[in-house]
Amino acid sequence: MSDEQQEDDKRAIPPWVMTFADLMSLLMCFFVLLLSFSEMDAIRFQTIAHEMAQAFGVQRDVAATEPPMGTSPIFDQFSPGIPRPTPIDSVRQETSDERPQLRTFTSDDVAVEMRVEDLVQEQMEKSVEQLAEVLQEEIEQGVLQLEQEEKRIVIRIEERGSFPSGSADMTPAFGAMLDRIGRELVDTPGIITVEGHTDDVPIRTARFQSNWDLSAARASSVANAFLRNPAIEPVRLKVQGFAETRPRADNASAEGRALNRRVEIILDMSEPLAGFEARARQLIAEGREELIVDLEW
Repeated sequence: MSDEQQEDDKRAIPPWVMTFADLMSLLMCFFVLLLSFSEMDAIRFQTIAHEMAQAFGVQRDVAATEPPMGTSPIFDQFSPGIPRPTPIDSVRQETSDERPQLRTFTSDDVAVEMRVEDLVQEQMEKSVEQLAEVLQEEIEQGVLQLEQEEKRIVIRIEERGSFPSGSADMTPAFGAMLDRIGRELVDTPGIITVEGHTDDVPIRTARFQSNWDLSAARASSVANAFLRNPAIEPVRLKVQGFAETRPRADNASAEGRALNRRVEIILDMSEPLAGFEARARQLIAEGREELIVDLEW
């Protein structure tokens, strides 16, 4: 063999290269398949692409002179309509000659309102004093309490001396006291609500299945006592039984349970006082304040 042939054999491709090339081709196909099966994180890809565009300065505004054509395979023939101007080229504000009347409070208005509040308070105190005079003996004995809560008068009657334990039959002394209260309520306008309350000791008798029955029955007894006076209109009366749901004191002690067993007579004077306020305000505005003393409910 000549030297030239020996040199050509040295430059020839070794036999194992074919096997290696086949192996590389198979590996490349394998990784291509793996890549095709993988899922691309579109959000992350868009974020990276945006950052790269910012880094390389690929950002610009392209003016659009024509409406964009649809690129979806479903709407490839769709093109949006060209916007046209509306018949009204400008929006104008419409005004009228009417001027709104805005009420502003002056020092005189404030003085009038303060005077009206004082008159209402005086009227409430007068009603409370009249009831306190009628019930002075019971108040001193601690049988009941008389309180004023804004435009309401609350007469809170303890169970002691009013109802026997576990009964809705009032004592004669309690009935006589209700007669006196009823005579006073005839001339005092407002809604009369009678509320019955008990402690948390359960009760179950032939007449009362629970404290709800007992509290409602006691409130009804008081309302019936008021209705013995024909001058009290039935539409003014409301009866409510709350059982042990609204305690005044802790039921853990005997003293607390005694405070919770009670009947409350609530006289709500909000509506008649509203009319009184309106009439008093009108008289003050007309300069006839001296006539307020003759105002009736």
